[in-house]
Amino acid sequence: MPLFLPSYVGALAWSILASPGAGLINVAFRDIGVTGPVVNSYTYAGVIVVMAMYYAPYAFLMIHGSMSLMNSDLEDSASIHGSPTWRTVRSITLPLSLPAILGSGLLIFVLVFENFPVSQVLATPGRIDTLPTFIYKLMNTTPSRGTEAAVIAIVLVAVVVAVTWMQRRYLASRSFTTVSGKGVKPRTVPLGRWRTPVLIGALGYFLLSIVLPLLALLLSAVRSSPYMSSFGSLAEPGALDAGSFATAVTSDGFVHAATNSVLVSLAAAAGGTTLAFAAAYLVYRTKAWGRGALEGVSMVPLAIPHIVLGIGLLWTWLVMPLPVYGTLWVLIIGFVAVQMPQGFRGIAASIRSTDRDLEDSAVMLGARRSRAVVVITLPLLRVAVLSTFLLLLMLSMRELTVPLFLYTTDTEILSIAIYDQFENGGALRAASATALVYCAIMFVLSYLPRRLGARSGGHGA
Repeated sequence: MPLFLPSYVGALAWSILASPGAGLINVAFRDIGVTGPVVNSYTYAGVIVVMAMYYAPYAFLMIHGSMSLMNSDLEDSASIHGSPTWRTVRSITLPLSLPAILGSGLLIFVLVFENFPVSQVLATPGRIDTLPTFIYKLMNTTPSRGTEAAVIAIVLVAVVVAVTWMQRRYLASRSFTTVSGKGVKPRTVPLGRWRTPVLIGALGYFLLSIVLPLLALLLSAVRSSPYMSSFGSLAEPGALDAGSFATAVTSDGFVHAATNSVLVSLAAAAGGTTLAFAAAYLVYRTKAWGRGALEGVSMVPLAIPHIVLGIGLLWTWLVMPLPVYGTLWVLIIGFVAVQMPQGFRGIAASIRSTDRDLEDSAVMLGARRSRAVVVITLPLLRVAVLSTFLLLLMLSMRELTVPLFLYTTDTEILSIAIYDQFENGGALRAASATALVYCAIMFVLSYLPRRLGARSGGHGA
């Protein structure tokens, strides 16, 4: 569910909740007599917690796609021979899930490393410099120090390519194939005495990542005054007014931005999933020359800060003879480019878990390779493909940094509209209302692929 709350919006909500001066949590503690800031989101701990909450779903989607394809025979055999549950998980389940775990770990590390919006909202007020905010300062000084920023980006590219190569070399020495011609039914494990602690942990995560931020945005949207010294002031006449929601959803700017966001996100998710599947198939199912380089190229956008990538795309399409700049196509191209690593890792982990013998058997019996891929490989990977589509859809809806440099007044999307309201206009109430409607749109967009994934049940054919 945190996918429905973009990290930028989540960071803004936590700045409302836990700023040391006027944070709602600190206001609540002052009301009961506790002085001084109890929580402070403008610290290392605050930034780390917010980042972790809103990037955890990426790992879940990738590891879920891999585990849904995992044959339970090995786990069942271990249990029959007396292996305790946790030993089975440690010795069998985790090693078989290693490609997805390492892939998601690499993905999240780099995503957090280059995240600009959360750092700008939470780290900068606390005088904490991160690499993206440092690059932002370099590019916004007078005169601009863009050359230094570009050098830093090149170093990052080299580091991520090296890490990807080492990861691939490590995984290449081991076999992770568990899906063959048999049907796959994931094994479920009773939690036993851990049932209650796990439930409490899940509810705590839900409270911190969804409930409290949404309540903070809701209160900010309906509050007549942007400042609140005590929760008792909410009982005063005229303190609450829900008119900001009607204003937000009926404005021409909102309708235009929402339409653009939906069109761009759907097109980028479909195109990105298709491209990621093709690249992952070439790398892990063929002996094509340069497939190792293709994997490296697919991961390169991870190492380029979105600020630098956005400016690079801007100058590229300004000088290209194709009339793309100023249209929605430049946003679609930008989103597909920046999200290629996420799509590639999401599908590649599952491709490594499926046996190619079924596909090869179809080819030996006279089917064309393309038909074998469509009839056999894609159905086996349908959970991973749907998960990747959903991930890219949510990432496109959430993306802020790249479109900051690519949008025009005709191609404004919702994330940009919210950013302008928060950062430039100072309209906290209107921005909070727009952000809540924004999250509702993301939930609706994600409903259909989630339902299709649930109906498929994660079973191999």
